[in-house]
Amino acid sequence: MPIWVDADACPVPIREILCRAADRWKVQTTFIANHVIKVTPSPFIQTRQVPQGFDVADNEIVDQLTSGDLVITQDIPLAAEAIEHGADVFNPRGQAFTRENIRQRLAMRNFMEELRNTGQITGGPAAFSQTDRKEFADQLDRWLQRNLR
Repeated sequence: MPIWVDADACPVPIREILCRAADRWKVQTTFIANHVIKVTPSPFIQTRQVPQGFDVADNEIVDQLTSGDLVITQDIPLAAEAIEHGADVFNPRGQAFTRENIRQRLAMRNFMEELRNTGQITGGPAAFSQTDRKEFADQLDRWLQRNLR
């Protein structure tokens, strides 16, 4: 069960956690982005650079994944599509996207986008924190133990 990472917006600390986990658990982990991604050299870690363009990296992930794989992404539409294909999905803050919550997440994303487009909201998400890093590492560890033991 490989891990697919939407690496365009993946924080460096999360990439580092994923690389350590890939080596420790010997799980194939592929970082897909439209720019060069620096990762630890390992037989279990790959990077794939795709052309610039709307959803090119997302489409590459969807084309490659199979049921039971893990997808790491902040992109809620990609998460929804990955879930449809039977993947497990969570974001770099360790929050799981599931069949039960993805519609609500999509609706909230669309609502917030409308507010931003009208200028009613101008800020983005909170800064990435040490707590976020720990939540992600804990979520990844639980997934690895559940799926690779």
